[in-house]
Amino acid sequence: MTSESDAARIARHRPPSGMVSPRFSGPASFMRLPILDPAEAPGRIDIGLIGIPFDGATTNRPGARLGPRGVREASTGTRAINHATGIAPYELAACADLGDVPVNPIDVAETGRRIEAFHAPLAAAGIVPLSIGGDHFVTYPILRALGRDRPLGLVHIDAHSDTDDAQYGGTRLTHGTPFRRAIEDGRLDPTRAVQIGLRGSQDSRDELDWARGQGVRTIGMEEVLARGLPAVATEARAIVGAGPTYLSFDIDALDPAYAPGTGTPEIGGFTSREALSLVRAMAGLDLVGADLVEVAPPLDPSGITALAGATLAFEILCLLAQAVAARRGTIGRA
Repeated sequence: MTSESDAARIARHRPPSGMVSPRFSGPASFMRLPILDPAEAPGRIDIGLIGIPFDGATTNRPGARLGPRGVREASTGTRAINHATGIAPYELAACADLGDVPVNPIDVAETGRRIEAFHAPLAAAGIVPLSIGGDHFVTYPILRALGRDRPLGLVHIDAHSDTDDAQYGGTRLTHGTPFRRAIEDGRLDPTRAVQIGLRGSQDSRDELDWARGQGVRTIGMEEVLARGLPAVATEARAIVGAGPTYLSFDIDALDPAYAPGTGTPEIGGFTSREALSLVRAMAGLDLVGADLVEVAPPLDPSGITALAGATLAFEILCLLAQAVAARRGTIGRA
């Protein structure tokens, strides 16, 4: 059981019931959670949802800078209990929307410094971030903040490895390079990193060859199809083990039939149902942070991509809440 103080703190930081306040009413926040100034978060919340409205590092179709806004809007329809797993995240952890990182839309390096500076004090206070991008570059400075004291394990679900070295005239900070940079910086342990769902053509063999050479386990969609999701998920869990782990989900892991609004779509991806199953299979990992990136609402007027992003963000939030409760001793690990 949680202590009375924990119970009261958690109760103050949860969405209003849709049976009391309609989900379509009021300002849009992630999951209709209370909005809290990050400076006031330490000691009050366990999980902070953070928007990173930046796509200045994209190399194909822009639009992910509006991802946080689109996911916030789509997430207002989520409810309190996960019907499949039974997890009620707002009963396990105090959660809040911490607003957006104040990015510089025309300066990648400066934005990286701002993202790291935003996340570092939260990590120091033990607050678990669920960050919504934005293009996939944003993961690199987050990992710099969260992996400062020890390298993290990684579950990375994506169509692309994002372990390029440089792109476009030697630029080393793009949405195609974050995990290479994080490994080079010692923020990720490549022997505890797994990438799932990779597919599509490549610019260079080096991207995957380098990752595999470092010890990263890369699992292409062809292997996923041949082995099945349960076997792949079991292997992924074994790779990251019991140590602290980060989860990064790029919406282009989904087939563009299910998520057309993204910067670099690749056919042959996961269905929405498969993506939900894969995320749920990560329950019980010692997750210390996560992100959902590359939702680009301007590229999908239907809103289906933002809905997919919001739904997956809720599933990830359930995992984070479970991890927080396990570390507190409220519930055991799966």
